Amino acid sequence: MTSPLQQKLKITGPTAITANRLADGVVVWFTRAHGWSLDIADAAVATTAEDALALLNAANADEINAVGAYAARVSIENGRAQPFNLRERIRVGGPTIPFEAAA
Repeated sequence: MTSPLQQKLKITGPTAITANRLADGVVVWFTRAHGWSLDIADAAVATTAEDALALLNAANADEINAVGAYAARVSIENGRAQPFNLRERIRVGGPTIPFEAAA
């Protein structure tokens, strides 16, 4: 069986690497400087499978700061990365419904 890290990535558009910060679970985005940012607009964006795999490998090497890294499709609007699908919009913006106040 092939490890998920050894599988080929299928890139169909701009792609960024996202994970969760180990300290508190907050969503983070891998940057070109090989760091993590809370802002998706800071994410390194790959347009080829080779570039995305290189970013993913670098992100997975940093398990001290973030875990569960994966490639996520993004769109580019006004030169900035934005979430492409509903899952990533929720991860960036939070729940789709307001929380009820605790009684």
